[in-house]
Amino acid sequence: MWSELYPGNRHTVRCLQPAVLAAENALELAPERRSRVVWRADGGAGSDEQIHWLLERGYQIMMKGTSSRRAHALARQVSRWDAYGDAWLGCVASPVDFGRSVQVWVKKRLKADRFLHSYYVTTLKLPSKGALMACYDARGGAEVEQFRNDKSGFHLDARRKHRFPAQTALILLTDLAHNLLAHFYHTALSGTRLEGFDAKRIVRDLLAIPGRLVFEGSQLKSIFLSDAHPYAEEVVLCLVKYCQSD
Repeated sequence: MWSELYPGNRHTVRCLQPAVLAAENALELAPERRSRVVWRADGGAGSDEQIHWLLERGYQIMMKGTSSRRAHALARQVSRWDAYGDAWLGCVASPVDFGRSVQVWVKKRLKADRFLHSYYVTTLKLPSKGALMACYDARGGAEVEQFRNDKSGFHLDARRKHRFPAQTALILLTDLAHNLLAHFYHTALSGTRLEGFDAKRIVRDLLAIPGRLVFEGSQLKSIFLSDAHPYAEEVVLCLVKYCQSD
């Protein structure tokens, strides 16, 4: 939907607004539609300024606050702690007037004989603190679901460019490959014995099978794969399914 490469010293808080504006453009999020969109983000983007900005644009939010000092201060205001897994949750009044009604809760957990605190802000109306925390924990995990898989599947660690524009182009090409591979997976591999393969195994074990393609003009007519490969028979069936999907 959107990709951009930034220098390594650029903080997440400075990347949020470009990402939101790009999503608005890609998804055509007119103001009247934004109240149905929830932005869930970790503490890197949860500054007061960014929360204000998202609320002014009409979005719902589910965000972790940036300030650990504020989290410790808010924890002292909690009158009741409820257990949540290996942590405890407590509600507090919002320390900032965001111009819209929000719920704020604090989480504390014990680590190395010390209590660590974090706080969260949301516009959603859910029945309990546990439901709010579960909703936050269910946010997207792109750093695992996409970035880590793409790094291993497309060997990004071994393909570093010395110039920033060249590295940007490489990232954009990787995004294109990611989308093509995702389409291939959902169209051809889903529902087969191969659906458990991640990007790395698809590239390494399936797309590298020795074989031959036969074209007539620009049209693919036949696919021949090596019988010696253990996945050849299944991949042929998947490729037929993929070619017939259009």
